Amino acid sequence: MLAGTGSDVGKSVLATALCRIFRQDGYHPAPFKAQNMALNSYATPDGLEIGRAQAVQAEASGLAPHTDMNPLLLKPNSEHTTQVVLNGHPIGNRSAYDYFRREGREELRREVHAAFDRLSATYNPIVMEGAGSIAEVNLRSSDLVNMPMARYADAAVILVADIDRGGVFASCYGSVMLQEPDDRRRIKGIIINKFRGDHRLFDEGRRMVEQLCGVPVLGVVPMLKDLAIDAEDSVALERKWHSTVTGRVNIAVVLLRHISNFTDFDVIERDPRVNLYYAATPDDIAQADIVILPGTKATLDDMLELRRSGMAQAIVRAHAARKRIVGICGGYQMLGRNIYDPDGIEGSIASLPGLGLIDMDTTMTATKTTQQVEFMFHGHKCRGYEIHQGQSTATDAVTEANGCIGTYIHGCLDNQPVIDHLLRGLTGETATTAISLDEFRSQQYDLLAAHVRQHVDIEQLYNIMRQ
Repeated sequence: MLAGTGSDVGKSVLATALCRIFRQDGYHPAPFKAQNMALNSYATPDGLEIGRAQAVQAEASGLAPHTDMNPLLLKPNSEHTTQVVLNGHPIGNRSAYDYFRREGREELRREVHAAFDRLSATYNPIVMEGAGSIAEVNLRSSDLVNMPMARYADAAVILVADIDRGGVFASCYGSVMLQEPDDRRRIKGIIINKFRGDHRLFDEGRRMVEQLCGVPVLGVVPMLKDLAIDAEDSVALERKWHSTVTGRVNIAVVLLRHISNFTDFDVIERDPRVNLYYAATPDDIAQADIVILPGTKATLDDMLELRRSGMAQAIVRAHAARKRIVGICGGYQMLGRNIYDPDGIEGSIASLPGLGLIDMDTTMTATKTTQQVEFMFHGHKCRGYEIHQGQSTATDAVTEANGCIGTYIHGCLDNQPVIDHLLRGLTGETATTAISLDEFRSQQYDLLAAHVRQHVDIEQLYNIMRQ
């Protein structure tokens, strides 16, 4: 198990690297995260939902994603409520208070244990991932994903610390010493992640961490650069702010409060013809050639906020100025005339007018659509996936009207024909894609594995696992 001193320390990316390394070394690994809280999710081949990070780790392992890899997924609707997805199926919305109370926790614990048992009966090794910090002692009795899960799986725990945010000595020492004695003995190594500069300057610091914690440091991993690995959650967006660039097609992705599946833009962001940035103000939208409304976990709430902030009016002005407007999933719903929620699926807002840019109405439904899809786009077979609640009166896979493009399909911008169509007439350059997206991702996993092999003692890690 890779466990963290905190959130966003790099556990998911390191787990992806280990999945790839173990596969390269002839093993049959599989990822496992008992409970994930993220709005970036993915539809499995059998039409169920898991966290995007575990889908990426499955791909690095050479496997199709399965709900046993992430049996419990929490998708926040607001600061206080979350949708609970168990074994790929939504089972309702819960307040944080209700979710973390002890009542009912044992039933969830049995479910995640059963998922682990099924997975470990087929694959070896299991690359487990914790969540957040392992030292949240106030949540210890209700915890499903960190040390109690490590205990159940009899896993060796590798503590991951982020040196870039500062306080690495205190976070490592505190994370180890706040454990119960049996759990403390389970921590077998430490990886210092996101190091900047000459790692030799940290040689003395490495020895000090080992002396303080009584645990070997298996590696000091430099900050990753220029590798395209899908991010787990929106914390990564803090590193994706850009300004407009002359000579490129400037694409503004509207920064919604409940933005989901922003990995939809990873491929087009790498296109050399494009400068993609996240728009937080009306002025950001005014400077764009193309405006994209992304997916959201709370369509009506985000629609209300767009009107309050002036962003909705800026999008309408951009459309009047003949800028191209794209809506994906919840963003697609916002492009229509009206959004109805008569049963309170999303909350207390019963209905709102949309932007009125596509002749379409949407009604929220209790049934959730989760499926992988193939669709034809201008004569080309393309792939993507759907994860949404709500039915819209427009029925085409991709709807084009009045300079707007709308679709429920996440991953539609992973397809080169869709990208080329979107950029048509805005740039004189043509696409220069040399390899397919699948080949590109495989290449990225190999580069990630090589990076981690260079800086982590993998043989020592194998010795820990054998013990």
